[in-house]
Amino acid sequence: MDSIKVFPIIITENKDNSAYPYFVEIPDLDGMTEGQSIADAIKMAKDYIGTYSLENSLPKSNTNLPSVQGDAIATLVTVNVSEYKRKHDNKVVKKTITIPNYLNELGKENNINFSEVMTAALKKKLNV
Repeated sequence: MDSIKVFPIIITENKDNSAYPYFVEIPDLDGMTEGQSIADAIKMAKDYIGTYSLENSLPKSNTNLPSVQGDAIATLVTVNVSEYKRKHDNKVVKKTITIPNYLNELGKENNINFSEVMTAALKKKLNV
C-alpha cells in the first residue's frame, strides 16, 4: 500500500532573485527550496520532501495551513513517498536470467557487461 504524506508549504516571492524568484519553506521539515514559478516551487517542495524521506523518517502528515504575512502563499502538497522511493532507489539487486548460449559466448568474447545491457534494455522498455 502506498504511503501518501501531506505537508503545508509557504511560498514567498523574492523579486531580487530573477533565476529562482519563489522561495519555499517546508516548516514541518525545517526545509527550504526555490522555484522558477509557483508551479515549479510546488514541484521542488514535493521533491524536497521525497528526497528527505529517502534518509529520514517523515513526521505525521499535517493539513494545518500556517498563517502567512503579506503576499506569501500557504498551501498543502502531497507526496506519494512509496512511489518516490521506488523511482529513486538505485540499490543493485542480483537477478538470474536465461539467454541462448551463443549470445552468452558472443557477449563474453566481446567483453559485454550483461548487467549494463539488461539495465539499459529495461529502462528503454519501461520508458524510464
